[in-house]
Amino acid sequence: MARNISLMVVAAVLVCLLVAAPATAAVTCGQVAISVSGCLSYIRGQAPLTNTCCDGVRRLNIIAATTPDRQATCNCLKVFSGGMGNSLNPTLVSGLPARCGVRVPYPISTKTDCSKYVTLLE
Repeated sequence: MARNISLMVVAAVLVCLLVAAPATAAVTCGQVAISVSGCLSYIRGQAPLTNTCCDGVRRLNIIAATTPDRQATCNCLKVFSGGMGNSLNPTLVSGLPARCGVRVPYPISTKTDCSKYVTLLE
């Protein structure tokens, strides 16, 4: 049952974000959703951090190689987290990249302006 709900959330996010993603970005919201799907229990505070989650976070960091990719990823994550309502722990969400050994050049928050702050690290 939980798997079906997660798949439904991912599908809804994909539909919403396919319209919002910039045309120049190569990263799709489907890739973003798949990459972070292993983190849902952790960012809800329901389970410890897993290797599966961190592997997805690291993979996402690698595939989001350009500024448009990072902006698209940021937008996907914002819509995804917004669709989860209050079930996410903002502290766990914002600290996830660092816990997985990934440096992200912008704050992980639903308030992040993806078009303004998301750029590649120099």
